Amino acid sequence: MKKTAASKKSAAADRASTTEEAPATEKAAAAKKSAAAKKAATAKKAPAKKASAKKAAPLKRQAPAKKPAVVPKKATAAVKGVAPAKTVAPKPPRGESRTALVRRARRINRELAEVYPYAHPELDFENPFQLVVATVLSAQTTDLRVNQTTPALFAKYPTPEDLAAAVPEEVEEILRPTGFFRAKTKSVIGLSKALTEDFGGEVPGRLEDLVKLPGVGRKTAFVVLGNAFGRPGITVDTHFQRLVRRWRWTEETDPDKIEAAVGALFPKSDWTDLSHHVIWHGRRICHARKPACGACPVAPLCPAYGEGETDPEKAKKLLKYEKGGFPGQRLKPPQAYLDAGGKPAPPLGAG
Repeated sequence: MKKTAASKKSAAADRASTTEEAPATEKAAAAKKSAAAKKAATAKKAPAKKASAKKAAPLKRQAPAKKPAVVPKKATAAVKGVAPAKTVAPKPPRGESRTALVRRARRINRELAEVYPYAHPELDFENPFQLVVATVLSAQTTDLRVNQTTPALFAKYPTPEDLAAAVPEEVEEILRPTGFFRAKTKSVIGLSKALTEDFGGEVPGRLEDLVKLPGVGRKTAFVVLGNAFGRPGITVDTHFQRLVRRWRWTEETDPDKIEAAVGALFPKSDWTDLSHHVIWHGRRICHARKPACGACPVAPLCPAYGEGETDPEKAKKLLKYEKGGFPGQRLKPPQAYLDAGGKPAPPLGAG
């Protein structure tokens, strides 16, 4: 009986324990179901976000899609034989400010001044009359050829009065080596007559008077003013036009507009020497067809770098009219040029 009572007590205790544990188990099960439900809900939402992200992605990629399309065209053009320089040459920032342009232009001029400290007009002359005639004759030919021709001309016709009274056929024979000798003969005889009749045989020192002379334009006038009278002027010849456009100093093509645009970048006192620096650089390094980019002292400042030969050794072979084995263009160059190691040009018939 005692055992039976004890067994009953034990069974009652077990039932009580089971009754107490049941609610806890139910709570745990409910918690698990709740967690599972939340995960399911999260799982359902996640694909929706991914799906929306996938839909949005193409919208973001549409904008830059145009850029890759341009690159292959440039690459193909370069492969087909188009000069790489015209497709890969660095360009100045579109947003280059006026101040930045002025600084870059003046730095180029300073660099060239160090390379060509003896830059000077490469036409031989002893007075303003000889310079204006030589400048007119330099059209469509080299200064070297003019310097080889003018000694005979000035020996026979030393003054405007002498040349004004010359027989055209005799002058033509002397000027034949310069090319276009008939037109040039007409110009130099005509300007000599104008000097004799209108200016007392003297070359005027004003721009407005010089441009009235036959064969004399603004370019010739500024050569005379800057080098015979010491009055600042910009000489816009073919070399000057080519280089200032390569350097993005201006996009103008008209000489008068180029003169105005470039002149605004520099103090007036720099104009004459600037002209010499640019023209010398154009004749020696920055050539029209194949510039020697690899030997250029202003390459880091040049937006057109790469249009020519960039290999330093190959570029050196392209240099012209420089001290290294090449003669200068003047038969009688300034002493400063000779002191710097330059050589005078050969006389007529020697080269």
